[in-house]
Amino acid sequence: MERPPLDIVALRLCHCRAERASTEGALHLAVLHYRQCLEAAERREDAQAIQFFALKLGETYERMGLHDKAANFKAFAEV
Repeated sequence: MERPPLDIVALRLCHCRAERASTEGALHLAVLHYRQCLEAAERREDAQAIQFFALKLGETYERMGLHDKAANFKAFAEV
């Protein structure tokens, strides 16, 4: 797996790929990109971005029917 983007432009492009995959119903691909975004946000120590991407992962896992994973990411976003 490639290293998560650190610069904001690369992070935004990764987010756009995640959103597009989610919209098109490619939820496993959306999860992959959202995880990359979350890892990048953690490396940047950006609390708002961490919360945002954790919530996005929670919503995506919810759509996939993986309720335990969804709950874990939603709880992570609230910390």
